[in-house]
Amino acid sequence: MAAAGENQKLKLLYLYDILKERTDEYHAITMSEIISALDAYGVNAERKSIYTDIQALNVYGADIVGEKVGKGYQYRLASRDFEMPELKLLVDSVQSSKFITGRKSNDLIRKLEGLASRYEARELDRQVVVAGRIKTMNESIYYNVDAIHRAIADNVKIRFKYFRWNEKKEQELRRDGADYVVSPWGLVWDDENYYLIGYDDGREEISRHDVVMESDEHDLPSHGRAGSEGGVRHYRVDKMKSIRLTDRKRDGKSAFAGKDMATYTEKRFGMYDGELVKVALLCKNDMAGVIIDRFGKDVPMIKVDADHFETRVDMALSPLFLGWVASMGDGIRIVEPASAVEEMRSMIKNLQKIY
Repeated sequence: MAAAGENQKLKLLYLYDILKERTDEYHAITMSEIISALDAYGVNAERKSIYTDIQALNVYGADIVGEKVGKGYQYRLASRDFEMPELKLLVDSVQSSKFITGRKSNDLIRKLEGLASRYEARELDRQVVVAGRIKTMNESIYYNVDAIHRAIADNVKIRFKYFRWNEKKEQELRRDGADYVVSPWGLVWDDENYYLIGYDDGREEISRHDVVMESDEHDLPSHGRAGSEGGVRHYRVDKMKSIRLTDRKRDGKSAFAGKDMATYTEKRFGMYDGELVKVALLCKNDMAGVIIDRFGKDVPMIKVDADHFETRVDMALSPLFLGWVASMGDGIRIVEPASAVEEMRSMIKNLQKIY
């Protein structure tokens, strides 16, 4: 405990902290309790001076309300920057997010609890159960994201190392540990992963297994290599290490001119790239919700017969997209173009060989 009067200059700050921690919409504090709490901080206070301090805090922007209870008054902080439903939503988002590690999740939740009163904080200490959720193991992802944003703001390239996990559960650096040098142009969140969308001028060749892919699959469709579209490439941010900003200006401005990132990403499953084609899907009527969930309410849905409708979407054909269609069984079927139908047949044949 601090000696009485030791922290007089901090009186106003301590008073605000006491009100934030000990009061809320349903809990108030008496003047005697305020004086006692300030004394614990080493601050001498009289009622008259505290009235003046409360007025000053309200002028500053605090919403401190005094209510007569019995013969005296009780005080509480009536409003905060975040309402409880908002804090609960943020806590649930942190807990259920795959890319935030378990340890970092706990750290962030403790900080969010600090935005509420001690009573409300108990409500935030809850566990969201998400089936099959595996937290990332890369603690540096937060700093990676920050470094990429700074590079974009400063219009410079970045250097980094890129890895994959091997069968020994070890990080294996690509390119034998050599640096990637990339012009960052955007960060997107897709399928619970962060991706860097960048530009590489081609002076350092990157195999398609170095971007997005984690495993050494050799029989990928030939529609176009994953993560590449005229120098535009995608990188999983949680697979990036040792990001450093360079003093070299970014390349690839023309490749991104007029490109809307939201539209760009929604046409790709798992950030696989490739030539965009207009795919016609024949769907059973009970697949309407699935189509809207995936492509949005603006997608065309044209009645074919009493049991089916057809939709057309611009999509980069990829193993993930074909696999998604296959997972719908007879509910969704590719009917055009013929090249897409053939790719689906080829994938099914390859699977039949395996199984």
